[in-house]
Amino acid sequence: MVVTANPQLRSHRRSANNPSDARPKSSEAYFVGSHVCLLVILDFMELRHLRYFVAVAEKENISQAAKALHVSQPALSRQMRDLEYELGISLFKRGGKFVRLTEAGHVFLREAHAALMRVDDAVAITKAEAHRKRNQICVGYGPVPTAEILPRALRAFQRSNPQVKVILRAMTTQEMVRALRSGKIDVSLMADGLSEDLEGLNVTELCTYPLRVAVPRSHRFARMRAVQISDVAKEPIISLSREGFKWYYVLVQRLLSPFNRAFEIAEEHDNSQGIIAAVEAGRGVAIAWSVVARTAGDRIVLRPLKPEPQPLPIVMAFRNSNTSPLTAAFVAAVRDLTVASRA
Repeated sequence: MVVTANPQLRSHRRSANNPSDARPKSSEAYFVGSHVCLLVILDFMELRHLRYFVAVAEKENISQAAKALHVSQPALSRQMRDLEYELGISLFKRGGKFVRLTEAGHVFLREAHAALMRVDDAVAITKAEAHRKRNQICVGYGPVPTAEILPRALRAFQRSNPQVKVILRAMTTQEMVRALRSGKIDVSLMADGLSEDLEGLNVTELCTYPLRVAVPRSHRFARMRAVQISDVAKEPIISLSREGFKWYYVLVQRLLSPFNRAFEIAEEHDNSQGIIAAVEAGRGVAIAWSVVARTAGDRIVLRPLKPEPQPLPIVMAFRNSNTSPLTAAFVAAVRDLTVASRA
């Protein structure tokens, strides 16, 4: 929906001596199409005005929005009325203690969100490019690839690029996805999470790992050759945090809920080291990948699951656009390594 501001608004401001200017008139703007044309108004509107509007729209309360923005309530109310006046449309329906968006307000909120997101992305990408040194690449990695894939990938890359500095960032899956999109990291090695998380990114599968149940050495499961998933579902579960590893929570839920819809997540941890320590201490059992044995040693016991679930894919992800030559070289080295290991 395109909003065109009244050109007369550019030549004068609302005056207390002109009551007819007290509220915007619907005739002062017209709507066409399906997007708000923010370019028309950004030449006299600062970004903070958009942020103020978004806060008021989401809080639906001027006082609460003012408190969150650390500004006075009268000043924020005046800013919103000035914004409506400049646009020539009513954005809010005002009640006693609340404000509600008009139809035009809902459109403007959607486009304000989009504009602020584009600005934030532009700032993040520009800063990342400005601070990135010519001979360095930043690689994010999750808890799975650490034990095996990451060291092999680094050796393969640095054999052909010995002069390049590789900066490693241990991150959750959600952190890696955000960092890839903003340009803060160049490549990530992670478990293949939810498809919506990786949408728009270039993703290459590197390998798969069988899933196991991780238990304390004294646990009865440790004496079994394989463990029924239905039995695992009755145990307290040690999990990666659902906030940082949403895909892992979904994986555990899909495995266990058919056998116990009320299975217990006893603890959540930000990394595999925390899970290993909690399992070793006997605080519960965990769904883990077979490669964890390389990190945990004999501190815990891993047993196959019955029925055997699909193995966990490990992937390399990077942006489709703005790929630097160093990123392309890293991707090629890891892909060659993967092809050689499968040969």
